[in-house]
Amino acid sequence: KAQSAQAQITVDITMADDKWTDCVNNLKGVILDMCGVLYDSGEGGGFPIEGSVEAVKRLKASDLQVRFCTNETQATREKFVAKLRRMGFEIDITEVFSPAPAVVAVLKERGLRPHLLVHDDVVQEFDSVDKNNPNCVVIGDAADYFSYQNMNAAFRVLIGLKKPVLFSMGRGRYYKETDGLKLDVGVYMKALEYACDLEAEVVGKPAPMFFEGVLTDMGIQPHEVIMIGDDLMNDVGGAQQCGMKGLQVRTGKYRPSDERHPTVTADGYVDNLAGAVDAILKHRGQ
Repeated sequence: KAQSAQAQITVDITMADDKWTDCVNNLKGVILDMCGVLYDSGEGGGFPIEGSVEAVKRLKASDLQVRFCTNETQATREKFVAKLRRMGFEIDITEVFSPAPAVVAVLKERGLRPHLLVHDDVVQEFDSVDKNNPNCVVIGDAADYFSYQNMNAAFRVLIGLKKPVLFSMGRGRYYKETDGLKLDVGVYMKALEYACDLEAEVVGKPAPMFFEGVLTDMGIQPHEVIMIGDDLMNDVGGAQQCGMKGLQVRTGKYRPSDERHPTVTADGYVDNLAGAVDAILKHRGQ
């Protein structure tokens, strides 16, 4: 019976992999997640996933628009893009969408003054925002800066406000580095939500506003775009909620159990970005 069940799972996955290519001929754009799809982060900045550098080159040489959508909040976009270029990726900063610039725009629009619980390397993204007498909290992937003292300081700001506002730059549960899986910002976001009895405003994947900003920049409709990511909930699920197709790669934080998730099912699964690009361009005759 176990062998029969496994065989059925294999058939279902194969059918899903074939089915997602039905939309390829109508594609006008591709959005790529970065960490876990292009590269694995870690000591020394990490390293490219096999075949991903060439896959990006092939996509950008095609007739498809390409954008990069990340929840990276441990570095400024400039530093992040410079790191990827050193790995060999052809990426321009104008093609990269990350949460920090998006949340800065929201803060300015609403006249909010943030208390920051973010990684030191991303603090400068908020230089243009008044941070005196904070009336909200912004949380990002602070990594080792997620100490008790820093979490408690953010808690005290929120609990002292009549209408506490918490912005979270993403809500990921974990991500992969070269030495294994690491807790992501969503875990700490949930702690502050629980302590302060509030719901955070997510800026970054999977928030619809974040994806819609990328689509607006591309100037195309959701059904004309496919999102390729390693995170089933934030990449695939977020994209699908906006009307895009969502393709999951079996690299990065991918777990085999993702393919049997009770609420989110990717439109297709591929071993890596290189395999996804091969399939897309083959079906487009490129």
